[in-house]
Amino acid sequence: MAPLHPQIQPTPHETPAARKAGEIGRHVRAGWHALLDFLYPPACPVCLAATAQHDGLCATCWSGLSLIERPYCERLGLPFDIDVGTPLLSPAALADPPAFQRARAAVRYDATARLLVHRLKYSDRAELARLMAGMMIRAGRDLLPDADLIVPVPLHTRRLWARRFNQSALLGMRLSAHTGLPCDTAALARRKPTRPQAGLSRAERATNLQGAFHVGEHRRMAVEGRRILLVDDVLTTGATANACARALLRAGARDVDVLVFARVVAAN
Repeated sequence: MAPLHPQIQPTPHETPAARKAGEIGRHVRAGWHALLDFLYPPACPVCLAATAQHDGLCATCWSGLSLIERPYCERLGLPFDIDVGTPLLSPAALADPPAFQRARAAVRYDATARLLVHRLKYSDRAELARLMAGMMIRAGRDLLPDADLIVPVPLHTRRLWARRFNQSALLGMRLSAHTGLPCDTAALARRKPTRPQAGLSRAERATNLQGAFHVGEHRRMAVEGRRILLVDDVLTTGATANACARALLRAGARDVDVLVFARVVAAN
C-alpha cells in the first residue's frame, strides 16, 4: 500500500535552469493565491464569518461540531457515553452484525454537520470536500493503513445527471489525494433508481436498496482480493453501507470498511 504521506523526492541532477523555473512557478502560484485571497477573502463555509484561511471553519462553527472519539463500538463506530477502558461492541452490532467490518465517522450528524453536508450536495460547494475529507482522515486513522482501494458510494445515473456530481466521489478523491490510496469511482455501480432514504424506517431502507448496487464483470478484477474502504458523506442506519458491502464482497473483495464524514447517533 502507498504510504499515507509519501515524500516528494528531489529530481536528480536538477539543472540551474530547472531550479529557476521551479522558483518562478512557486512565485506565480503564491501571487495567484494572494490575488484570490484579495478577491475572495477566506470565510467560514457555514456562517460566512472571516477566517484565517480557506477551507476552514470559524471558532464558533468548529465548536458546533461534535467530533466522534473513542469510546465507541469497534464495529459500528457508535459512540458510548461511558469509557470502560476496553474495546466494546454495541448491542446493535451484536444483534445484527453488518456486512462491513468496521465503520468510522468524523462527526455526529447535528446542525453544523448537516449544513456542511447539504451545502456540499446541493449548493455547488465542491470545495467543502477538502475540509470534510481532512476530518475523515483523522477519524479513519485505524482504517486507512489496512485499505487497498477507496470506493465511493455511487449515485444512479439519473440522479448524477440532475446533481452533476457525486459528493461521495468528491470525498473519495480528496482522501486519495491526501493518502496516496487509489480511488475507483467506477468499481461499484447503482443499477436501479431508489426512493430517497430520508423518512424510511430501517426495514424500508433495506428493502428500498435490494439489488440496487453491483460490481460489473469488467470491474471485478479491481476489487477481487482487496480490502475496500467504502466512502460516503452520511451514515444513518447503515442500510446503504450494507448493500454496497454485500455487492463488493460478492465480487470477491476481501473485506469492506466504511468511512463517512458524519453519522446519525440516536439520542439515548
